[in-house]
Amino acid sequence: MSDLERTVRETIDRWRLLPAGDTVVVGVSGGADSLCLLHILKGLAPKYGIRLYVGHLDHGIRAESAEDAAFVEALCRDWGLPCTVERADVPALARQQHLALEEAARQARYRFLGALAASLGGRTVAVAHHADDQVETVLMHLLRGSGLAGLRGMRPLSRLEDLRLGEGISPKEVRLIRPLLGVSRQEILAYCQAQSLPYRFDLSNLDTTFYRNRLRHELLPILEMYNPNIRQVLWRTAEVIAADYDLLRAIVEEAWGRLVREESPGAIVFDLAAFRAQPLALQRSLLREAVHRLRRSLRNINWVHIENAVQVACEGATGAQATLPQGLMLTLGYGALTISSADHRWVDPRHPQVWGPLPLPLEGETPLPTGGWAVRTVLSPREALAEAWANNADPLTGYFDAETLRGPLLLRPRREGDWLIPLGLGHRQKVGDLMTNLKIPRALRDSVPLLLCGEEVVWVVGYRLDARFAVRPETRRILTVRFERRPPEGEGDDL
Repeated sequence: MSDLERTVRETIDRWRLLPAGDTVVVGVSGGADSLCLLHILKGLAPKYGIRLYVGHLDHGIRAESAEDAAFVEALCRDWGLPCTVERADVPALARQQHLALEEAARQARYRFLGALAASLGGRTVAVAHHADDQVETVLMHLLRGSGLAGLRGMRPLSRLEDLRLGEGISPKEVRLIRPLLGVSRQEILAYCQAQSLPYRFDLSNLDTTFYRNRLRHELLPILEMYNPNIRQVLWRTAEVIAADYDLLRAIVEEAWGRLVREESPGAIVFDLAAFRAQPLALQRSLLREAVHRLRRSLRNINWVHIENAVQVACEGATGAQATLPQGLMLTLGYGALTISSADHRWVDPRHPQVWGPLPLPLEGETPLPTGGWAVRTVLSPREALAEAWANNADPLTGYFDAETLRGPLLLRPRREGDWLIPLGLGHRQKVGDLMTNLKIPRALRDSVPLLLCGEEVVWVVGYRLDARFAVRPETRRILTVRFERRPPEGEGDDL
């Protein structure tokens, strides 16, 4: 057994990369790295009880890419391995998605391999990244700016889901393994020569217009002039940082359970005071975790974005916001810190909400579009209510002098310029100022229903009535407006 094979076996066993009975999709480009990986896994398949399946994606970038695909198909026939070859127009994808060509190729490749594994009922995708790739990755992240997650480089075992490459790829179904991560490119070439393995050479690897190639062919040779062992130093640094990162991840998970008030696909809410009490490193990590859990890639969230968000979170006043990339926003509320989509609609199950106009009859029941709420309007003689209006303790029931309601009734959200005369205040007040004074969370203010008669605000539902429409001693008929929530079927049943 060669040193390379021994290192690969140790990596597989340490990280448990090959579960018995699994179907492993091996990404094979036709180059030396992937041929080495496939040859080793083919020899190990009986020992680990796995089935191999080869996947090759023609990126449509080079003229000779069709020849690479034909080479892989012929090799798989000779070796008796099943194979799927597909083609993607990566240059077109890069233009459509405004991505660098390298990033578009990476995403297309992982989508293809992940979908192939899932279609076969497999849980594992194997790729041929090696130690020199790791060195280049760590150096690239260092130059572009990265935290521990980037500086730890690639890991022998990760999840395709962690890469946020699209819907339909379950993290429980597809793992990404890198068995060659502990061996060098030089060792791989020596192995291919010793085993007489033919392989294709990708001329684009010499093209220094690609960022990674410039690091490989220009920067690393210069760094080796300062430290001949720079590759080993960077590789070991990634291993040290990976262990530190694992420790921080455990701390983040523990803090997450204590600090997060609410978590949904569109928003995450932290307890603001508790967040501010955390160490700076943990604050940064919690914000990055929030971005990640909202199904955004961390690849475009750099130090400046997180640092600005931390500053706003720790020093900003209520209502302060920090813009994050990919449509995310940090917002400070009353005792809460929220990360959400900029257009996220907050749902408060305790309160009716509207996002558009909804006409109401003087008498009848009208369902609200969301939340299972309905509003009932009833006209009654004053004496029929037995002074219930005077002792009303229900914030979602309003009593009004029907004679003052001389226009059509309407529910809608607030608009710029809306005002009322809150009962007991004695003068006009803007609806926005009222909401601020009542400390209604900013995220909910645009969905609080206003009851209008014509163009006049009659009621900020659940909060304040307008004195002009309140029941008076001379009132003869009363309009009752009551909001009621119908729980979904089964909710509230005794078990």
